[in-house]
Amino acid sequence: MAQPSVAFGQSNTKPATPVVAQQAEQTSTKIGFVNTQRILQDSVPAKAAQGKIEAEFDKRNQELQKSVEELRKQAMAFEKDAPVMAESERNRRQRELSNMDADIQRKQREIQEDFNRRRNEEFADIIDSANLAIKEIAESENYDLIIQDAVTVSPRVDITDKVLELLSKKK
Repeated sequence: MAQPSVAFGQSNTKPATPVVAQQAEQTSTKIGFVNTQRILQDSVPAKAAQGKIEAEFDKRNQELQKSVEELRKQAMAFEKDAPVMAESERNRRQRELSNMDADIQRKQREIQEDFNRRRNEEFADIIDSANLAIKEIAESENYDLIIQDAVTVSPRVDITDKVLELLSKKK
């Protein structure tokens, strides 16, 4: 078997000519990264959606807080009066307090589920808008690949600020 005749430290390839270097540069892949979490926290549409959702649920949360305060008052009154109550009255009031507590917990779960559902609806719209902005940036700046969410990213490929800026202009 014949060994190639290459001296140590030398290669058989010719140095790149300017034309070859230009071709290599032209065929390189342009990659960008978008931090979706930042879009959902820092974008103008996300902040507007968060305020809108909080306003929608503010009244329900206030009513729930009133119910919690009422339960607390009745529980304190029960603790104070329990030693002098007849057992049947004590049992009846314990049941009432227990029912009130269960009702409050049910309402808390309903509010939380409704809140999450509304937030997901709003965030889906924001993601759609962000995806359109990302496509616009990709086309205008000739990106070959834009990644959303990654384990580690170099700041030089992070285009999240560009997406945030574009989203703020659209809303």
